[in-house]
Amino acid sequence: MLAAMPPTPPPTPERDEARIRDRGDACPGALRLHAADDGRLARLRLPAGRLTARQVAALADAAEILGDGRISITSRGNAELRGLADDCGAELAALLAEAGLLPSPTHERVRNIAASPAAGLDGLGGPEVQLWARELDTLLCAEPWAAALSGRFLFVLDDGRGDVAGLGGDVTLVAVEPGPADPSGSALLYVGGRAFRVGGADAPRAALAAAGAFLDAAREAGNGAWRVRELPEGCAPDTAGALDRAGIAAEPVPTPHLLPHLPDGAPLAPGPLGATALYVLAPLGRLTAAQLRALLPAEEVRLTPWRGAVVVGAAAGRQDHDRLAALAAAGLITRPDSPWAGVSACTGRPGCAKSLADVREDAAPGSALGLPRGLHLPVHFSGCERRCGHPHGTWVDVVATADGAYLVDGVPTPRTALPDAVTTARTTTATTTTR
Repeated sequence: MLAAMPPTPPPTPERDEARIRDRGDACPGALRLHAADDGRLARLRLPAGRLTARQVAALADAAEILGDGRISITSRGNAELRGLADDCGAELAALLAEAGLLPSPTHERVRNIAASPAAGLDGLGGPEVQLWARELDTLLCAEPWAAALSGRFLFVLDDGRGDVAGLGGDVTLVAVEPGPADPSGSALLYVGGRAFRVGGADAPRAALAAAGAFLDAAREAGNGAWRVRELPEGCAPDTAGALDRAGIAAEPVPTPHLLPHLPDGAPLAPGPLGATALYVLAPLGRLTAAQLRALLPAEEVRLTPWRGAVVVGAAAGRQDHDRLAALAAAGLITRPDSPWAGVSACTGRPGCAKSLADVREDAAPGSALGLPRGLHLPVHFSGCERRCGHPHGTWVDVVATADGAYLVDGVPTPRTALPDAVTTARTTTATTTTR
C-alpha cells in the first residue's frame, strides 16, 4: 500500500501562491515520492535534524542502494534522497522503518521540527530544546488530528541564542534562561503575531496546542491554508483558548517582545563546537554516502538548516584536530574561510525539468566562475524563479534566466560576470524571505 501512494506533482512557486488553496498539500515525504527528471525524490523529516549513528549508516545505505548515492540537506535540516526508482517505495519504507526513521506512516510529513543544533554543546543557550523536540515529535505522532497539518507547517525551537528563531516557523518556541523570578525556566511561544510565556516543562504541549488552534482557524477560514501566515485577516488562531483547554498556564507577552527583538544569532561556523562536538558543512548542501559515513563514529549527528552536520561525541584536543583533517580530506567544509562556506544551490539541470541552468556547476568554487573566498553573506543559486531551497533571512539571490545569464539580486548579469556581481551584492543586498 505504501509503495502505491501517488507521486507528488511539482510544487507551485511559494512567492506567487494565492491565499486560497484549492488543492491538497502535495509536499513530498518518505512515502509520497516526487517525480523529478533524475528519478523519484524522497524527503525525510528529521526532528531537530537528529540522527543516531545507526540511522546515519542506514541513510547512507539507502542513498547507495536505492538512490543516486547522495543525501541533500534541506533548509529545515531534513534530508532528501534523489534518483530513486519508480518501484522502490516499499523497499525504502522498510529500510527507513527498520532504522527508526519512520515512526508514524500517517504523520511522517508533519514532523517538521527545527531546533538550535548546538543546544547543550557549546555553553550558549538552553540545552532543553533538543529534549523539547523529541517530546513534541512524540506528541505529534500520537494525535490523529495532527496528521491534518500541511507538510510545510513548521515548528521552530530556539534555545535563546536566536539562531533558528528567524526560520519563519508557524509555531516558534524560544527558551528563556532561569532566573530569580523563574528558577525552573520558561519559554516564549510565538504564533501569528502573538506571544505567550509558558513553563519550560509545558513547552512541547503548548506548541502542539497552538498547532491545533491553527487547524481550527483554517477550517473556519475555509481557504485551505497550509501555514499560519496564509490565514485571512480576522481568522487568527485562538492560541490562548487552546492553551487554556490544554490546562497550560500562559501569560500574554507585550508586542515589543516579539521575534524581531530576539538576539540576531548567526549560523554556526564550521570547526570545533564546544569540548565534545564538531561542525562541518556539506558542499552545496549535498553529501555523498561516503561523506555521511565519514561523520561516524558519533553519539549522534544533527543536520542543520545551514546544510551542515553537528557531530556529537567528537574528542577535544589533538584528536579533534585529526578528526577535522579527516573530514576535510573526505571533502567536507571544516573552515569558515572555505570558498564553499555559505554557498548553496537548488538541484538545477539535469535533475530538475524547470531549471534553466546547471546551477551547481556554476556555483562550485574552482569552476570557471569560481566564487571568491570569505563570503560572509549566504549565496544561493536558483535554476528558476521558484528559488527552491533558498536560505532564510538575508542572502545573495542568484537566479538563472532563459537567455543563459543570471539575475543577481534582480540585476541582469552574464555568467562570466557572476563572481564580481556576487561579491558586490553581498555587501549591499537586502533580500529577505518569509518562507
